[in-house]
Amino acid sequence: MIAALTVLLACQLAGEVLVRLTDLPVPGPVLGLVILLIGIGATGRIPQDLRETATGLLTHLSLLFVPAGVGVMLHFERIGTEWLALLAALLLSTWATIAVSALVFVGVTRMVGGAETDDPDGEGTR
Repeated sequence: MIAALTVLLACQLAGEVLVRLTDLPVPGPVLGLVILLIGIGATGRIPQDLRETATGLLTHLSLLFVPAGVGVMLHFERIGTEWLALLAALLLSTWATIAVSALVFVGVTRMVGGAETDDPDGEGTR
């Protein structure tokens, strides 16, 4: 487990260092995940220790939202005064995310050569 955590943290550190050296507009941990993905792709397998450690971290992922909830409560008064702008931002960003996701889905379906029919199991109408 210690070795797997070391690998995860080393990838995150490498991502942070690369972002700071190159001024990339990407968060360091995201680049660290890309580095980890490249490493896993190069070996062709996920080590069992890394799999178990990552699964353990993901099962407790909800705990990472506690500090965010505390931060929201600390700024509760500000949220009360700026609720309309926040609501508009949430609704617009949600709509934009759904629209972009749909467009990407359609684009990937066309690139992959999606099914010629709307019948996904190919049985036809009955």
